[in-house]
Amino acid sequence: MTITRQQLESALNHKLRPEAFRDYCPNGLQVEGRADVGLLVTGVTACQALLDEAVALGAGAVLVHHGWFWKGEPPVLTGTRRRRVATALAADLNLFAYHLPLDAHPELGNNAALADRLGWAVTGGLQPGVDRADSIGLVGTCAPVGGAEMAHRLRDRLGREPLYVPGASAEIRTLAWCTGGAQGYIDQAIAAGVDAYVTGEVSEQTVHAARENGLHFFAAGHHATERYGVQAVGGWLESEFGLQTRFVDIDNPA
Repeated sequence: MTITRQQLESALNHKLRPEAFRDYCPNGLQVEGRADVGLLVTGVTACQALLDEAVALGAGAVLVHHGWFWKGEPPVLTGTRRRRVATALAADLNLFAYHLPLDAHPELGNNAALADRLGWAVTGGLQPGVDRADSIGLVGTCAPVGGAEMAHRLRDRLGREPLYVPGASAEIRTLAWCTGGAQGYIDQAIAAGVDAYVTGEVSEQTVHAARENGLHFFAAGHHATERYGVQAVGGWLESEFGLQTRFVDIDNPA
């Protein structure tokens, strides 16, 4: 089934509510392409390899979590940026990107999708004073599990060996999580009083904070933890509009 660019943009914006977030990049349609879309390719990052695969598949649009035009980047189209933009324009590709809105969505977001994949129950948002639907990060519960076993489960479900810092409790029953580069949210996890915190990346100071507060900490990969939101959105578009979607995983060890 084919839908128009305007229909796709309207559906995504209505579902993901980008206006509710103060972000570091524009959310929504970033590059305008053809008027009608018969195949949507989804992926984590709008890198050259993903664009090349979308072109080879004959896609009319690409939907990613990490798009372009980030705050603080040089506002010029040279080198890598020029080649990416040139590829999209030459193929008449629409590029849609949703960053924080795709992290936070309570049903289709990266954090909700990670919980589904790991079997965690959500009990609230990680950010104090922020409604769960808008929280960048979640808190919840899991079946009692040792820290080493949790690391094994993350490896098995996400396909990547996590960095694990052991905590004080013998078992993990409560946890907080935020996909991607959210190691800076460890203070919120500590304040929430949970047994463990799961995110994508780690910084040098994160390890000390976890150890000194007895918190089990897992850095399970930025890319590995953020592959599931775009897939959930793709599945929703297929169900609601009959649009054909295809997830393309351009692997990244980070």
